[in-house]
Amino acid sequence: MRLAQIIVPAGEREHVQRLLDDNDIKYIATEETGGPEYTSIIYVPLPTGTVEDVLDQLREARIGEQAFTVVLDVEAVVSKDFEQLQEEQTDDINKNRVARDEIRTNAQELAPTVSTFLTLTAISAIIATAGLILDSPAVVVGSMVIAPLIGPAMATSVGSVINDTALFRRGVKLQLLGLVVAVVSAAAFASVVRAINIVPGVSNLLSITQINTRLTPDILSLAIALGAGVAGAVSLSTGVSAAIVGVMIAAALVPPIGDMGIGIAWGLPSVILASGVLVIVNTISINVTALITFWYKGYRPEQWFELDKARTLTLKRIGILLLVILVLSAYLGSVTLASIHTSAVEESARHETRSLFSSGTYQKFVLLDISVEQERGLIQNPQRVIIEVGHPPGHPTPSLAATLERRIETETNRDIIVEVHFVEIETADN
Repeated sequence: MRLAQIIVPAGEREHVQRLLDDNDIKYIATEETGGPEYTSIIYVPLPTGTVEDVLDQLREARIGEQAFTVVLDVEAVVSKDFEQLQEEQTDDINKNRVARDEIRTNAQELAPTVSTFLTLTAISAIIATAGLILDSPAVVVGSMVIAPLIGPAMATSVGSVINDTALFRRGVKLQLLGLVVAVVSAAAFASVVRAINIVPGVSNLLSITQINTRLTPDILSLAIALGAGVAGAVSLSTGVSAAIVGVMIAAALVPPIGDMGIGIAWGLPSVILASGVLVIVNTISINVTALITFWYKGYRPEQWFELDKARTLTLKRIGILLLVILVLSAYLGSVTLASIHTSAVEESARHETRSLFSSGTYQKFVLLDISVEQERGLIQNPQRVIIEVGHPPGHPTPSLAATLERRIETETNRDIIVEVHFVEIETADN
């Protein structure tokens, strides 16, 4: 619930009280002695979903232009009349929706000053890069906690649906500046790491789990960003704390930015492009789903004559963003398809190897490990299968590569190179 405090200008008290009485809204009026300009304060407890309607009526009566209205969040209220008023509010979609004026204020507060925003963004990018190189999930998560990325995205979406040009432009500006500063900070830190030779070579770098898992972004990555955008809009429009949702939005952006910085420092175009596409897709997805959610929840401009303009601009922006997502999703879809092929090749190699070893000829051989190497490039299709086989000491090693290669290629209908590495295994029985 909310408590609206209306500081009423001289001569308008009866007008405000009549408006509230006509809507069967309970209130308390007190005298104001601070000065001749304002003569009274009216306290109005309201269900969250009715605040916007009351403020709009005050505005239409031209009281809102002169009155000073403050809306406060209330922890609890004890009143049978208020409980009845809540039960009468049957609009399930909007009953917990905060007022337009409140969501504008929340969006403005979530988007901090430029210096604070860029400082925190740079620090979070550096910490994320360090966490990726250290292969530490805890450090990467910590970088997400301090990343202030939810504010600009929500400011952009709110500014669009309520036709607040200044708020929209500020959100876009902070997002663009934030991405640039984050990438530059991550690249600068990674360059220092490379210069002092903490990570000796590219092969060691790309084998780090926290880095390697983000080199092949797929459709699931898009789902994370879409969900984060909806969650951000819902949290802001219902007055729920946006801190946890902010971490979710940062999870879609900060780690791939760290990967971009590492790719720049080590001169790896495929890493830069793969991570860059993921950052762009996630940023746009967060914005478009937040836009759609805010519009669905009924947020519109204050003035009715601005409605058509806001609708046109919002639909245009949604269309452009969806088109960009669709284009970039083709790359994510290709990566997803390549991942499916890789899994199929690995499963086929495992099945065919075990099937071969189950025969009497190769019963003394043991399958130790199977790994699939992917070709370098934007779309990393499976190229080579490495099979590690154990055998007793002194036992002759047959030529298995050609046989397994033929079986795997027949099973998967793909050209695959197969390598078989033999390892002696000594046991107590030997």
